[in-house]
Amino acid sequence: MTQLVLASTSPFRKMLLERLHIAFECSSPHVDESQLENETPMEMVQRLAQLKAEAVAIDYNNALIIGGDQVAVCDGTILGKPGDHDTAVRQLKMVSGKKISFLTALCLLQTRDGKRQLDVIPYHVHFRTLTDDMIEHYLEKEPAYNCAGSFKSEEFGIALCDKLEGDDPTALIGLPLIRLTRMLEDYGIAVI
Repeated sequence: MTQLVLASTSPFRKMLLERLHIAFECSSPHVDESQLENETPMEMVQRLAQLKAEAVAIDYNNALIIGGDQVAVCDGTILGKPGDHDTAVRQLKMVSGKKISFLTALCLLQTRDGKRQLDVIPYHVHFRTLTDDMIEHYLEKEPAYNCAGSFKSEEFGIALCDKLEGDDPTALIGLPLIRLTRMLEDYGIAVI
């Protein structure tokens, strides 16, 4: 039987994959996630999702490896994970009143034959106009320092939004389950 492996240590991706009620394990991909010179955000997430799957694949003979990556893009600028309060404040001021695109790449790699499927699922968030007090109150309640764009839609961060747009809301959280379900079915794993 083919083993299913999530190439991630993200608690968000793990929690999402658990929704599908299929057995899997997690393995940490050790890759440099830096953007390459002249690389677009779309190219970057595709490359990193594939690179993460490949980094984990070397440890498995007969497995399906799920690699994923996500970036938030505002006015052409990639917003990474802020890591601290000051950076989160700057990011939230930058996205105030704007539409942000979250690009989530998904790679499913079959280690037995090296075949892969790769896709990018976009999701768009329209932010409210945020005051300094709103930003501070939000970060006090939910310090989203480990989330791209300083924002967690699945929790209190939803209060920062005017509108969400996209085909798969799980793509916004980091693992597009609608697309993944179809990819798994292509390899003979029926989720439902």
